[in-house]
Amino acid sequence: MSKPKALWAKFQSKHPGMAQFLLFFIISNGVTVLQLILMPTLKALLDGTDLLHIAFRAFPVGHDLDGSQYYVFNYEAGPVRADGSGGGLAYFLAVEITLAIAQTINFFAQRNITFRANNSVAKAAFWYVAAYVAITLLAGALQGLYKAPVYSSLIAGAGDFGRTLADFITMFINSVISFWVFFPIFKVIFRNKPKAESVR
Repeated sequence: MSKPKALWAKFQSKHPGMAQFLLFFIISNGVTVLQLILMPTLKALLDGTDLLHIAFRAFPVGHDLDGSQYYVFNYEAGPVRADGSGGGLAYFLAVEITLAIAQTINFFAQRNITFRANNSVAKAAFWYVAAYVAITLLAGALQGLYKAPVYSSLIAGAGDFGRTLADFITMFINSVISFWVFFPIFKVIFRNKPKAESVR
């Protein structure tokens, strides 16, 4: 065993919880970098389609400060405007496809590397998808609170570059929410059972 591996093995044996969190942190950050590259790439590709001009609104809940209907997902038709509105179905799909790809990679990497789980993949995947849907709805609802000020301030100050930067910031916020919510969920759904009890 090489010296770095030996040091890591020693650290893991003395501080298993901290070692697990460090692995989770490293993998999560790698997945976040992937998201920050993939989302604007998909958005640029989809903005060149008719999807940009199709509005997407879903899950009305309560009312906004101006009295209008508040939607968990609210992507008006047309390019993203200075107030953060717009983007249409193209923006929604760019975000959701990015999250789906990233979270699929995250699921297997965290299961096999961080938690070394050997319990049922199907059961873990079911609860992971349920958590993913809940987190997506939560992140979508929260986006209505911060998206407008982020986009308006950055687009006003830096134009198209500000719009791209705002895309990065919104994706980063989604990643941060996922990071802090998923770790305790993984602790529950990813189990390493003795081999006699493991289910594959």
